This record gives sequence, structure tokens and C-alpha cells, in this order.
Amino acid sequence: MDEIGGYRLVRRLGAGGMGTVWEALDAEDRPVALKLLHPHISNDPGARARLEREVALLHRVRGPRISRVLDAEVEAAEAFVVTELIDGLTLDDDVRTRGPFAPHELSALARGLAEALDSIHSVGVVHRDLKPSNVMISATGPVIIDFGIAQVADDVRLTQTGMVTGTPGYLDPQVADGAPPSARGDWWAWAAVLVFAATGRQPFGTGPNVAIFQRLHTGSVDVEGLEPDTARALRAALRPDPA
Repeated sequence: MDEIGGYRLVRRLGAGGMGTVWEALDAEDRPVALKLLHPHISNDPGARARLEREVALLHRVRGPRISRVLDAEVEAAEAFVVTELIDGLTLDDDVRTRGPFAPHELSALARGLAEALDSIHSVGVVHRDLKPSNVMISATGPVIIDFGIAQVADDVRLTQTGMVTGTPGYLDPQVADGAPPSARGDWWAWAAVLVFAATGRQPFGTGPNVAIFQRLHTGSVDVEGLEPDTARALRAALRPDPA
């Protein structure tokens, strides 16, 4: 079994822009999630700075709906960060496996994610990439797991002018137009995630990014089949130009 920084790698869980995520075991055989920086960027000082920033953010954010950071090594040849391993499926996989959430399940999801965002925003952090694959459905409720591009709202040291980061369909139209990321954008993504959970469909459809962004800017959210009150509330939350 391969080992990194004293952690034994068990199986690959997935990969993202920053690195590969592994299930691993610590020195006491407790399961953890280990994010290993991709080899092709492991020697990039900027990438290491980004990882260091992610670790600092995770240390600042506390709450039962947030995956807690346990350890990190930024300066080693194989840089990594270790967090709690959340048992369950991502919201993406859960919906594809079980189907859309029932109304009472949707209410519980909305409350749990709202609790997570309150924890995040209370320390001045903006997540910036809330989406179904960044939400785990555990036995005790939803948990937000990935702060790969989250940043402190007032920290612009590593921000590239004009750069827009996020996932089409879950990106606040104002941010897509160049506005700075804010808590408002996270709440906009919260509503988009709820649409996905309720319908099993992407909130603004699929296709080329340009088509998705056009639907974002016209408020063309797919709430077909939802109860009228739920559809009305989600459509209002996803207006491109809120009053």
C-alpha cells in the first residue's frame, strides 16, 4: 500500500483542478480524505500558495456541515491536505441513484446547506463553487466538502484581475459578468443546488457554456414539475437582477 506523509492510501476517490483525492488511513488506522496536489503543478509556487490558502480557510471554518481539516503538508515534495472522510454519496450521485428529493427531504437539505453557508460566511469566507458534487449526503445531513477555489472575501492577494471561477449553472450571473465573489453568490448557488436536488436536472439546462450563461442572464431556470410555491420561491431566488 502506497504511503504519503505517514498516511496509507486505500483508494482513489476522485480528482479536481487542484489534485487527486484519496481515501487514506492515519497512524491509528482511522479513515481520512487526503488531497494530493497534481504532479504537474506540485513544483508551481503559485499552486502551493493556493493550497496553503485553502488550508488556512479550512482552519477558519467550523461547523457540523463543513468537512474539518485534520492535517496538511504544503512544503513537502508531495504536498497534501487531510480532511475528515465523509461517509455517503455526493448530492450529484445521490440524486442519480435515488432520484429527486421529496419535499420534506428538500427542506432538510435547504436548512443543512444554509447552516453550512452561515458557518462559512461568519468568518469572512466565500465558497465560490457550491454545486452538487461539492455536497456530501451523510447520515446526519449535508456536508460541504470542497473549498478548492474558495477565498476570503477581502483577500485579493492571489486574485487574477478579470478571472471568473465557478461552475456554469451554479454561478451567480453578476459574478459571471465580472462582479467580485460575495456571500450573495453562494446563496444564489444554494438555490441552484436545490433546483437540481428537487428536479434531478441541471437548473439552467445543458449544452455549451454560452447557452447556459444566456439562460442564467434571462432567468430561464428549469423548475418544471415542482409544487407551485417551491417553484415560485426558487425562481425568485435565481432572478438575474434581484430587487
